[in-house]
Amino acid sequence: MSATPSAPFYKRVAPGGWAAVAWGAGIAFTALLRIPVPGQEGPDVLPGFVILRWDGLSMLAVATLLTLRGSALLARRPTAALNHLLVASVIASTPLGVTAIPFAQYLAVDVALYAVAAARPRPEALRALLLALGLLVVYVAVRLLAGWSAGTTSTLAVALTALVAWLLGRSEGQAREYAERSRAQAAAQAVTAERLRIAREMHDTVAHSIGIVALQAGAARRVITTQPEAARQALTEIETASRETLAGLRRMLGALRTADRETETRPETTPAAPGRTTTAPSSTATAGGSTTAAPGRTTAATGGAETSPGRTAISAGARGLPEMPGLAALDRLAELTGNAGVRVAVRRVGTPSPLPPDLDLSAFRIVQESVTNVVRHSGADSCTVTVDHHDPGHLTVTVEDRGPAPGHARVSPGPGSGYGLTGMRERVAVLHGEFTAGPRPGGGFRVTARLPLPTGVTDR
Repeated sequence: MSATPSAPFYKRVAPGGWAAVAWGAGIAFTALLRIPVPGQEGPDVLPGFVILRWDGLSMLAVATLLTLRGSALLARRPTAALNHLLVASVIASTPLGVTAIPFAQYLAVDVALYAVAAARPRPEALRALLLALGLLVVYVAVRLLAGWSAGTTSTLAVALTALVAWLLGRSEGQAREYAERSRAQAAAQAVTAERLRIAREMHDTVAHSIGIVALQAGAARRVITTQPEAARQALTEIETASRETLAGLRRMLGALRTADRETETRPETTPAAPGRTTTAPSSTATAGGSTTAAPGRTTAATGGAETSPGRTAISAGARGLPEMPGLAALDRLAELTGNAGVRVAVRRVGTPSPLPPDLDLSAFRIVQESVTNVVRHSGADSCTVTVDHHDPGHLTVTVEDRGPAPGHARVSPGPGSGYGLTGMRERVAVLHGEFTAGPRPGGGFRVTARLPLPTGVTDR
C-alpha cells in the first residue's frame, strides 16, 4: 500500500474536464429557468421561439461540440481552447432570445480563464482575460449598433465573475511559483550548507594534521643524528599521516564535485573526516573532575611526549581517529597530540549521557580545532580539555592553555588566519549554543562552547 497520499479529487480532474462539466451545468441551469418547477406558477424566463425549433437546437448542439473540442485542447493549447469556448458561448446565447450572454453560458469560459491564469505566463494569461472581456463588450456593442436592446448590467455581472475567476487562477499560479522557488532555494541552501560543512571538515583535517606533522618533523630533525631510529619512526608517521590526509581531501573534493552535479539535492555521500593519525591528542581521562591516566593507554597526558630533542614519542603503529569521531575519541585525540609534543589532559565532569550524532561530532570538532590552535600558535607544551555534563540541559566543553612554555617553539609563529575560531563559532551557532574565546586572566587562552541538549537527551 502506498504511503503517498493521493491528490484531492478536484485536482485529479483535468481543467478541460471541469470546463465540460461547467458547460453541462450551464445548459441544465438554462433549461431549469425556462420550464416550470414545483413551487412556481411558471418559468422564470420565457423560452424564445427559436430554441424550440430545429435551428435553435442545432445551434445548441454545435455550441456543445465546440465546447467539448475546446475542453480537450485546454491543457495543450489554452489559447485555441479559449477561442472555441468563447465562440460556443455566443452561438449558445443566440437562440435563447436574451439581451446579453448569460452567466450560465460563460461558466466554461470562467473555468478556462482560471486554468490559463494558473498555468500560463502572465502575458498570455492577461491576453486571455482581455479576449474574454472584449467578447462581452463586442456582443453588447453589436446589439446597440443594430438598434436592439442590450443587457449592460447583466454583461457587467458576467464580466465581474470572469475577472474573479482569472484573479483566483493567478493567485494559485503565483502560489505554485513561490513554492517552486522556495524548493529550489532550499535545495541551493542545502548544497551551500553541505559545502560549508565540508570546508569545516577540510579545515579541521588539514590544519590539525599539518600542525602535528610539523612538530614531528621538527623533532625528527633534532634527533636525526643522535637517535636515528626515533627519527625514522617519526618520518614514517609523517608519511602515513600525509597519505591519510590526502586521501581525506580526495574524498571531500569528490563530495564537492557531487554537489556540483546534483544541485537540487544534498549529496548522499557525506565525506567523513579522514581517519587521522596526525590529528590526535593524547589524554588523561578523568571522571568527576579529577585528572587520572586513562586506563589502557600506553601514553598518559602527562608523560606522552617531551618537548626536548631527545624524544619524538611517536609510535609507528598508532592508529588514527574514527571517520566520524565523537567525544569518546578525545582520549585518542589527546594521545596522538601528546605523542607530537603537546600534552593534553582530558577532564570529564559529571555523568556522561548519550548525545545526538551531530552534537557529538560538533563538540569533538570544537575540541580538536582548539587543540590544533594550541599546537600551532600558543607555544604551550600542554593544555586541558574539560567536558562538563553537570548541567542537565547543556553540554559545556572548555579547552585552555597556560601560554608559551620556555623552550617550546610555535609551529606557526604568526597569529593565524582566524578561520578556526570562525568555524567553531559557526558550529556552535548552528546548534543554538554559546561560544566564547579569549585570553585567560592568568595567561594563555581559553575556548568555551556551551551546547544545548535536546529534550530527549536531558530526560534520560
